[in-house]
Amino acid sequence: MTQPPEQPPSGGYGAPPNQPPQPPSGGFGAPVPPTPGYGYPQQQQPGQYGQQPQPGQYGGQPGPYAQPQQPGPYGQPQQPGPYGQQPPYGGYGYPPPPPPQFTPPQPPSGRGPFKGRPALLIAAAVAGLLVVGGTVWAVTGGGDDKKPVAQQSGSPSASGTSGADDPANPGDGSGDGGKDPENLNEGRKSGEAKVLWYKEAPDAPGSGADAPGMWITGRTAVKAAYKEVVAYNVGNGNPTWATITFPQKICAVTPEKSADDKIVVAYESGVSDNAKCNHLQQLDLNTGAKGWAATVADGDLFDSALSIGLTITGKTLMVGRSQSGVAYDLATGKQLYEKKKYGAACFPSAFAGGGKLLVVSSCGAGSATEHDEVQELDPATGKTKWTKAIPKGWTVSHVYSVDPVVLYMTDSDNKHWNISTLKSDGSVRSQVDSKASFAPGCGTFNDDLQGCEDVAVDANTLYLPTDATTGPNQIVAIDLATGKEMWRVKSPADESMLPVKVEGGKLIAYVEAAYDAGGQVVSVPTTGSSHTTTKLLQLPAGTARIESSFFSRDVDYVDGRFYISSTRLNGNDDTKEKLMLAYGK
Repeated sequence: MTQPPEQPPSGGYGAPPNQPPQPPSGGFGAPVPPTPGYGYPQQQQPGQYGQQPQPGQYGGQPGPYAQPQQPGPYGQPQQPGPYGQQPPYGGYGYPPPPPPQFTPPQPPSGRGPFKGRPALLIAAAVAGLLVVGGTVWAVTGGGDDKKPVAQQSGSPSASGTSGADDPANPGDGSGDGGKDPENLNEGRKSGEAKVLWYKEAPDAPGSGADAPGMWITGRTAVKAAYKEVVAYNVGNGNPTWATITFPQKICAVTPEKSADDKIVVAYESGVSDNAKCNHLQQLDLNTGAKGWAATVADGDLFDSALSIGLTITGKTLMVGRSQSGVAYDLATGKQLYEKKKYGAACFPSAFAGGGKLLVVSSCGAGSATEHDEVQELDPATGKTKWTKAIPKGWTVSHVYSVDPVVLYMTDSDNKHWNISTLKSDGSVRSQVDSKASFAPGCGTFNDDLQGCEDVAVDANTLYLPTDATTGPNQIVAIDLATGKEMWRVKSPADESMLPVKVEGGKLIAYVEAAYDAGGQVVSVPTTGSSHTTTKLLQLPAGTARIESSFFSRDVDYVDGRFYISSTRLNGNDDTKEKLMLAYGK
């Protein structure tokens, strides 16, 4: 990913200083004027952005929206770059660390159904879930074909030492911290949290390896890395069950666990470049017990399991192939249904799960009517609940939330963005209208439908961090009913503050570490008139450099403990790599 040039002047991204954005025209469902500076997956060449939009054009390009645009902030030259100014690998909003002893993470291989569009299908210039003439073209479909077979587990092996220690003082973030051979708590100051435990990663090949997923239960912290799944006691870091080693590298995991603490891991069929990501294994996070296993068959022509995506919705596991999806009963491994090509050449290309099951399909690729469609599926049966057609020229790039549905879209030239919230019937509820430059942490390679880490959503509000190249950033609370900003809260430090989750009526956020000060975990009230930060944990200065060097990372705050883990191993043999770090009181 290329780095964008300098930020534009103040006063709005690409807008003259102090000039407010033009209000959307055309009534409910009309497109919100595009706000430059957010959502450009590729760096553009100089001279491409200087044209004023002509009457009947949306952001300067022909489109389905015939309302004349007012001259002003949305016709100005626009800033390239993925989500505003992107920092170097040193983190978000602070300079790179002292020269690291390993190389930056390598891009993951393959582009599966959870990683953008399948290569053969995409022209699917998909698009934005904006209402086109008030019309939604609803289509439904389904069908069964090749059915992968579930079988008993037996391939992955268990190795290592099992430990069944209960966490010390579970639920309040405290504990004795276990052994501390690295003396990470040495010099810890009053008021600082302590390192509960620290784990190094397994050896990875020189080309690097993925370390996807991080799952926290009341007892166990579980992590996947290269060919292994490891589990640690949340309080003291002792192994809670034997390490599970797979015969080949792990290529996909379910990002979230089920209500009964189950996950599914996929590993490759071999070591060649043509190896498929088609072996599934269900695991119990609390015990390490291996449940059912299955092999995912290829679908029809060009519909392969070379790269897959996994997601859990209720009791259903959805496995996304390049042009279809296969649903399994999460408890038994029984195949439930397939979501295949439907309607006017609509091919499912990505799935998003959690509170609801969504599918993004590419329709009419290469034709005059090519576009994206979004559908909600009944996770138990695969039946379509609603269909939203996206105007031609717009792509559904990310799903910020499935319940409520919040979609992030870009136009075909990646010059404009749109964030839309849908109602329970798939119609448009609102579209975000903001001049802010956001940094939602959608990954270095920006190719994962549910891969935006630094976004939080509750029933009525979207929380997004602003981008800041110097000094503190802000978190913006956006009303999902109107698309308007409700309030902002400034980071309590010079480093960026990023949303983690919303629980108990409060936004939990992580303030990144500096090189001489540890990060913070803070809470912000989501209701009322005051939205100031309250410090929950002050992470120690003694581990600030370790904390800030998790370049590709996952974070979580559960039961008073803060966890940070690597999601990519670089394979450098000179030093041991970091895997996971846990803090508590």
